[in-house]
Amino acid sequence: MAITLDSHYANGFVREHELAALQPQITTAHEMLHQGTGLGNDFLGWLTLPTDYDKEEFARIKAAAARIKDDTDVFIVIGIGGSYLGARAAIEFLKSPLYNNKKKDTPDIYFAGNSISSTALAELLELCEGRRVSVNVISKSGTTTEPAIAFRVFRDYLEKTVGAEEAKRRIYVTTDKARGALKGLADEKGYETFVVPDDVGGRFSVLTAVGLLPIAVAGCDLDALMNGAAAAQRELCDPNLENNDCYRYAALRNLLLRKGRAVELMVSYEPCYALMAEWWKQLYGESEGKDGKGLFPASVIFSTDLHSLGQFVQDGSNILFETVVMIDKAQREMVIEHDPANVDGLNFLAGKTMADINHSAFEGTILAHTDGQTPNLVLHVPSACEEELGYLIYFFEKACAISGYLLGVNPFDQPGVEAYKKNMFALLGKPGYEAEKARLEQRLGR
Repeated sequence: MAITLDSHYANGFVREHELAALQPQITTAHEMLHQGTGLGNDFLGWLTLPTDYDKEEFARIKAAAARIKDDTDVFIVIGIGGSYLGARAAIEFLKSPLYNNKKKDTPDIYFAGNSISSTALAELLELCEGRRVSVNVISKSGTTTEPAIAFRVFRDYLEKTVGAEEAKRRIYVTTDKARGALKGLADEKGYETFVVPDDVGGRFSVLTAVGLLPIAVAGCDLDALMNGAAAAQRELCDPNLENNDCYRYAALRNLLLRKGRAVELMVSYEPCYALMAEWWKQLYGESEGKDGKGLFPASVIFSTDLHSLGQFVQDGSNILFETVVMIDKAQREMVIEHDPANVDGLNFLAGKTMADINHSAFEGTILAHTDGQTPNLVLHVPSACEEELGYLIYFFEKACAISGYLLGVNPFDQPGVEAYKKNMFALLGKPGYEAEKARLEQRLGR
């Protein structure tokens, strides 16, 4: 079990002496992180989380998941950003993007509160009609607009359909341990609560109750997930770039940025990885995109997107590099059969597995793209299982922290996220925003 980095496809773009020259900065970033002297050091709980977590709460998460699996047909997870992306990504990676359509002994799981679309929310309510519903609302404060609206709607739905007492039993709250509007409501109503740790930011929180409860409800092995993350915690501590693929990845992406590659395109050849890429995009975009700095994180699924974006990657402007996440062992296998008619001309594939063909697509693409002057990094993941996912999550989180310190930014805050919220509150007429409302409406020509 280990995630390994193959960087030889970037050799023509980054040289070993450049990595060696970056080693002192990597060592400094490592020391800032492990000694807690860097920016954002109030949010380093994720660093030791795989081994230093609340074991009593962990047991309660498992017990709650068992109850939900037994008495629920539809499990609604309400949250936005880090409060939902990690859980959804893990479920699709480990179970399937088609999880809700498969025969299973676990509830369907839907995610709400991640948009302000009335259509999406209404359709989700329709899916709940006549079915046993439970809700997990995830919010540090309880006042973030998108999840707060969704929770208001689903709380009302449950109280009207099953009554206040049964609704109380079917609502699970993941929030601050002591304060905030949602914590106050949970205490008043008697909902079971789980904790968003004070020292773990939202985008780093998938291995807390934020992600673990929905992941457990889907039937995933939480112990194996945490064991994988614990292995990464042990193994990714050497500041020497020769011995640490996590730090080497952070260094290479920074060197490529300095050479004008402003976009990192995450590539996978498995559709089950699509939401993991979305989680990764928030982790890196929100951590690094500040002070006029940072790589823009984008993602594709190949070979699908080779038929839409492949042309740009191959022959477009040289603004990007690719990071390929290659899952080496397919979860399920299919063999191409011989067709006597050979109408499609594919009998040369007879006897080969789909994994063989997928791997050849990877090899052919990476050679073509590097020939087209697009650098490639390859992260090899042995298989799509809980242990490897736990390791991969920690790998990306730690590389993100190191990379942020190399950039000279605080990897653990997100000041730019607040600007749109303030504008939206003013335009909607929130009390206290009257002057700002008038100013914004003038700018909009109202």
